[in-house]
Order: sequence, then C-alpha cells, then structure tokens
Amino acid sequence: MSKKSHSRALTKRHKVAIAGVATLGAAALAFSAVPSNAETTTSEAASAKVAYSSEQLKGLRSDVTEQLAATSLQAQAAEAAAAKKAAAKAASEAAAKKKAAAEAAAKKKAEQERKAKAAASRSAKRATVKAATKAYANNLDGWIKESLDIMKSKGIPGTYNGLYRNIIRESSGNPNAINNWDVNAVNGTPSIGLLQIIKPTFDAYHVSGTPFSQYDPVANIVASANYAADKYGSIDNVNGAY
Repeated sequence: MSKKSHSRALTKRHKVAIAGVATLGAAALAFSAVPSNAETTTSEAASAKVAYSSEQLKGLRSDVTEQLAATSLQAQAAEAAAAKKAAAKAASEAAAKKKAAAEAAAKKKAEQERKAKAAASRSAKRATVKAATKAYANNLDGWIKESLDIMKSKGIPGTYNGLYRNIIRESSGNPNAINNWDVNAVNGTPSIGLLQIIKPTFDAYHVSGTPFSQYDPVANIVASANYAADKYGSIDNVNGAY
C-alpha cells in the first residue's frame, strides 16, 4: 500500500472517530445545559446553544491524537514486519541460488572427471589391444623387436644394436644353439639359445609374460638382457663372454 493511499484510509477513519466523539460530547453538553427543575419545550431545547468548555475540547483532541499515534505505530510495525519478511525471503532465495550454483559446478566437475577417466581408459585399452595384436616377423629381426618392446615395458635397458651384436657373437642367430664343451656343459648346465644363457641364470632372470624355455628366442633374449642389466648395467655394455 502506498503512503498516499494509507493516508487517505487513516483520514477517513479519523473523521468517523472525531464525528462520533463530537456527537457524544454535544449531546452530553446539551443535557447538562438544561436545569433539572425547569421545564423546557421542544423548540426551546432545539434552539438552545451548546457551550463547549476548553477542557472538553482539550480532552477530545488528546483522544484523537492518541488514536492517530496508535494507528501510526501499528502501520510502522506492519511495514517493518513486511520489510523483515521480504529481506528473509530475499536471503533465502540468494542462498538457494548459491547452493544450486555450487551443486551445478560440482556436477560439471564430476562429469568432466568421469569423461577424462573414460578417455584414459579407452586410450589404455587401445594401447593394450595394439600391443597384443602387433605382429612380429618370425626371424631374428622380429625376435629382437618384440624383445625390445617387452624390455621397454619392464624397464630393462638395451638397444637393437646391443642385442644383435651379442646374439651374432654367441649363437650366430640360431635359437637352438647349445654349447656342449665348455665348463658350464661339464657342470651339467650347458649354455643354450640366442644369447647362450645357462638354466640357473635363465630361471633367476626370467621375465614374466614370456615362455619358460631357454629355446624360446624372445624369452632367451629378454632373460639374458635382464641378467646383463643387473651385472653390467645394460646388454649394450657386454662385448664378450658374460
């Protein structure tokens, strides 16, 4: 309600109150102005003038002032309550918006993390499938390349040239080569395979994921490179019998 309309409402209410009080006052004064032991005709009573004392007018003004003050206080209290309610509603709406924004941000972040994990998982699966389906030639070149991929995944150092050089010296590239005349053969553990590794050494340095056989070219290369890395730092550092 606007201040102007509120003022009009109060003015109308005050007029009614003032009129009522004035009427009662006038009636009381009229009766008091006529002596109790005198007879008064209707026309005389109607024409008699009513005299208002200053005390009566002062009391009337005081009553009206008190009514106006009470009404004003009620209006102020109502306005204050309405303002407080509006402020509480605005604060509640702001808190709700803040909470909704925080929830939306958290949901977006979670979705981004989920997508990132899913992408990483797909990438890892593709890499695994690619590695699993990678074809290697069934010859010395293919055996060395496959061995290098396994060595890389296991953290075993070595290069193509280092492997190739030692394989040619030890077995000339024959995975079934076996030494039956040296001290190892005399001791019952002949050197076998591409890199001429003995059984105890092969067993100790065998790399999981490869066949458990000295005659398998890839298993022989990887186990020998693993042994050389432990003893010499890398198969590349081996230039003779080891």
